[in-house]
Amino acid sequence: MTVIRCSWANPANPRYVEYHDKEWGVPCHDELRLFEMLNLEGAQAGLSWETILNKRENYRAAFDGWDARKIAAYDDAKVAELLANPGIVRNRLKVAATIGNARAYLRLCEEEGGLERFLWAYVDGAPIVNHWPDGRRPATTELSDRLSKDLLKRGFKFVGSTIVYAYMQGIGMVDDHAPDCICRSGR
Repeated sequence: MTVIRCSWANPANPRYVEYHDKEWGVPCHDELRLFEMLNLEGAQAGLSWETILNKRENYRAAFDGWDARKIAAYDDAKVAELLANPGIVRNRLKVAATIGNARAYLRLCEEEGGLERFLWAYVDGAPIVNHWPDGRRPATTELSDRLSKDLLKRGFKFVGSTIVYAYMQGIGMVDDHAPDCICRSGR
């Protein structure tokens, strides 16, 4: 029996297939993972998702298991350590964005109760299952534009509309699996 997945799920990389099958498009309500994915999507800017996915465990170790309180307190010595770490993308702007995002996240937690509550309010608590007529997914939507602007206003970085739409897919706010994919909702 042939298993059909979305065309982007590289069968040569088991990590990629597992991500496709178990995470991408699956509604996530775990606060830690929501914070992690927001930062990983930002780190991916200009690179392939496969590159970031292959470095995911390195990111978890380098950024203290995505503990926002610890990340928000990073000093120059920690930044230098991160920029010397070959296990992550050593881009000064992306490292600084992660630290800034931790601070913005902590403020969001105080103001809105966390990412889970904040994000899922945009879709009334239920994922959007898209049916793109030509089978092609857009890079952005009106919803990703609005969410991006809101995140930027709250001090988050590397959260342009394209990154935010990829984030929405990754955390299951939208289900963009191909119609014949084994992971498609309602198949």
